[in-house]
Amino acid sequence: MSDAQTILEKQRRYLWPNHILYYTDPIPLDHGDGMYVWDVEGNKYLDFFGGILTTSVGHNRPEVVKAAQEQTARLIHCSTLYPNENHVNLAEKLAELAPGDLQVSYFTTSGTDADETAVVLARAHTGYQEVIALRHGYSGRSAMGMSLTGQSGWRIGGTHIIGIKHALNPYCYRCPLKMSYPGCDVACAQDVEDVIKTTTSGRIAAFLAEPIQGVGGFITPPPEYFKIVQEIVHHYGGLFIADEVQTGFGRTGEHWWGIQHWDVVPDVMTMAKGIANGFPLGNTMTTMEIAESMVGKGLTISTFGGNPVALAASLATIEVMEKEANPEHCAEVGAHLRAGLERLQERYPVIGEVRGKGLMQGIEMVKDRKTKEPATKEIAHLFEETKALGLLIGKGGLYGNAVRIAPPLTATKEDVDEALEILDVAFSRVQEAM
Repeated sequence: MSDAQTILEKQRRYLWPNHILYYTDPIPLDHGDGMYVWDVEGNKYLDFFGGILTTSVGHNRPEVVKAAQEQTARLIHCSTLYPNENHVNLAEKLAELAPGDLQVSYFTTSGTDADETAVVLARAHTGYQEVIALRHGYSGRSAMGMSLTGQSGWRIGGTHIIGIKHALNPYCYRCPLKMSYPGCDVACAQDVEDVIKTTTSGRIAAFLAEPIQGVGGFITPPPEYFKIVQEIVHHYGGLFIADEVQTGFGRTGEHWWGIQHWDVVPDVMTMAKGIANGFPLGNTMTTMEIAESMVGKGLTISTFGGNPVALAASLATIEVMEKEANPEHCAEVGAHLRAGLERLQERYPVIGEVRGKGLMQGIEMVKDRKTKEPATKEIAHLFEETKALGLLIGKGGLYGNAVRIAPPLTATKEDVDEALEILDVAFSRVQEAM
């Protein structure tokens, strides 16, 4: 087995230099088990980022491993040209979990694929082309995904597909309108209508948004936001696409899908990441009526979509979720995590805001709570401290100052307490150095 130095040297020589790597000295991981991963040097880390909210039921989960191994021994690949049992069984299971009349699935390989498929569907169904997305949002790395994304740093080469517009996002902590909730009357939601009326033809194909913005830094809208927006979107002929790539499968607690916290049923819903505990799989769900709009509009196929092994892993993953990591569990453990983070906020002024739902909690770090100047150097310091103490976390936000905490959904209160103890020490060191 190669040591860390050898792996990092090969990384520098043979992989593109724009790969994003956490930490001053990146961690070459070797194996995982449950809530923990180990690097090639034998160092152990409590994983509270789960491969970007993807390792949903823990590393090396026996049921998932077994399902994937058994399917690999039978059939690894067949493409969407051939029906297979896992394909239809997973679609049936997701129809049971989905809200409203969302019933039919189109499986692909990633969240990027799922979002792009949703936009193609909306354009075919409505006959319109223009799409509204949100500032600070993130939708993937394809040309369409980068165009939907509302952060310049993630739009390589100035990528922009014509017909995509961006409305204000519900970023209450840094309200772009300099207003305060609830006195603002959720003006950011009304901005969606203004964008439609002033920057489009007046008829749109869709509005696409994450219930809680992931890469944006776990930005969480006020309760009224999506109901207001959905009414506007339908009035102007569009479909409402809920991007559940990061919020899906009970992560936000109480419900299987993040958008359900806002008492809204979307017309289309996309998902990926935690759907198969790390196996590459994406899905776009909608109603049968809307899906029928694609018939006769042209040909489409996904070579790796509906992969039997990924589908088998997904079925096993969902079974574990239902038994040990259902939305009620995520709500209970998430509330314990949130309470602990708010206690840290009381102690450390560098924590400007704690936000999120369930096991999707964000911390925005600031140099000063009054000015809200982003604490970018401080978050880098926090990462080095948590690494040294054996905890993996994530980050995001337009300013790179938002901590993203999202452990596997199987996390217990004891796991949370261990993470909080490490964060307490790490924040104390960061605060002392300021």
